[in-house]
Amino acid sequence: MAHDICPFAGREMRRDSIRYVLAEASDLEGLLHELVAECRHLDAHADIATTLLIAPAGMDDFDAYLDWLELAERLMEELGYVGIYQLASFHPDYVFDGVAADDPANATNRSPWPMLHILREAELERAIANHADPEGIPERNMARLREPGSAALAAGLAARSVE
Repeated sequence: MAHDICPFAGREMRRDSIRYVLAEASDLEGLLHELVAECRHLDAHADIATTLLIAPAGMDDFDAYLDWLELAERLMEELGYVGIYQLASFHPDYVFDGVAADDPANATNRSPWPMLHILREAELERAIANHADPEGIPERNMARLREPGSAALAAGLAARSVE
């Protein structure tokens, strides 16, 4: 939020319509079950705009996390959730394909814990339609994070850390 990476998040934070769920499972199968449960929870609760499914255990390895993401996306398709929900991915070690691991731009998808962000597509489409330059968001975010550099970003995160 401090760097305004997602121009749509502020509204949902003000509305208190973001659900934060700490996954109990630490294995792939259990995490997929929790994803399905969260989609069903969203189905039943229209007042919740989006859910962050946080996986504090079992997904520390970025490659294992990417496997979870791939299976999660396939599962969403199998369950008919394509067009209803969309997944965004965040991990402490997130690295974009073709980008150096130490590039500050990776911070756009880094988070303190591995997580899947379950977004309602209708809400996302509405927000995009009301944004002046939605296609420019990723490039703007990368430039915004590259400007202060890795050391400044790390210091900022450390100052906000929760113990």
